[in-house]
Amino acid sequence: MALASLLIILSSMSPGCAETPEETIKIGAVYPLTGSLATTGADVKNGVLFAIDIINSEHNLNLPLARSKGISSLNEAKLEVIFGDSQGSSSTGKSETERLIDKEKVVAITGCYRSAVTAEASEAAENRGIPFLAALSSAPSLTQRGFNWFFRTTPSEETFVQNSFDFLQDIQNVKSMEVKKLGIVYENSVWGLEVGEYEKQYAKEFRHSIIVDIPYSSDTRDVTNEVQKLKDAHPDIVMQASYVNDAILYMQTYKEMDFSPDAILANDAGFIEPEFLKILGESGNYILTRETWSKDLAKARPLVETINEMFQQCYGMDMNGNSARAFTGVLVLADAINRAGATDPAAIRNALLETNIPSDRLIMSWDGVKFDQETHQNILGKGIICKVIDLEYHTVWPWDLATEEVIWPMPRWEER
Repeated sequence: MALASLLIILSSMSPGCAETPEETIKIGAVYPLTGSLATTGADVKNGVLFAIDIINSEHNLNLPLARSKGISSLNEAKLEVIFGDSQGSSSTGKSETERLIDKEKVVAITGCYRSAVTAEASEAAENRGIPFLAALSSAPSLTQRGFNWFFRTTPSEETFVQNSFDFLQDIQNVKSMEVKKLGIVYENSVWGLEVGEYEKQYAKEFRHSIIVDIPYSSDTRDVTNEVQKLKDAHPDIVMQASYVNDAILYMQTYKEMDFSPDAILANDAGFIEPEFLKILGESGNYILTRETWSKDLAKARPLVETINEMFQQCYGMDMNGNSARAFTGVLVLADAINRAGATDPAAIRNALLETNIPSDRLIMSWDGVKFDQETHQNILGKGIICKVIDLEYHTVWPWDLATEEVIWPMPRWEER
């Protein structure tokens, strides 16, 4: 009876998942829907569409615009998303952004996952005076360009990397686990290179030694030499920034070459994609990764469980940090359009500047959404650290949100 009641409740709350609005306000979303990052793009697209459904129909949920239908300040106009496919390419992402603005007449853009793509796509929006909201791209330089029309809800890598070093400090101070020698591995586009630079900066601040530093191309097909360098250096932990295909390749090679540091501390991205554990299976267990969302946040925020169950009904899978950030980005953008009471880009930009959404109206680990008036970076964002245990992501840090203990060191391959 309890299960039946839950299904009835969820059914009454659940979005249509496929409605086509008649009168609409168009926004654009540029993501990698084909190419090597297509599985990531599909996941993020689900997050975007789910947000559109929440906005366009009425739900008793403490989320921006959930309790009304459509954009209430504009006669309940429906929000419609027009997708552009970046294919993971910077030039394609830019041309798709131009198409959405010039031909589709969207009033704002969100995108683009890869920071290198977002850099060029947002430049096209900047030149046309159209608000661009980055929900996932985290290269710090994106909000250091002095752009007027660019906003970012996700924390930047400076925040994420600092969170990782705070975690390592806590591991040593609270859990009495020794961390001295670091290996850093990162893909060599703008995102990975900036992650690497901040890791070097914070390693000095926190008095860790980086004994091996490995940049690589994310389209590589063989990382044997890179893993051999790691084995020869014997780091205590590896800090890694990889997209999904290269994250999987590295993990497979770690196992083949029997490389087992005390911990692999990943920088989100490919390590949280559904494809990562789908392909690796139990070989993906025990990695640590920074995150912004985990379904076990429901322990502190019951709204997380409700939204994740509704998402499962529509898409047959749990949310993850990428789909959750994309979902939140669209809600923030829609909230600004509603407060602007207009589709004029300047009015939307001004409303974004005045955004102040508290944490209890979000499903993220953040303290809220509020943009710095100069950089337009969300100043209330922060990360968590998750551990993969039994093919599930569990929060292990900060301690007040933790649902599982840290397993340190991770078991060697022959012990699993």
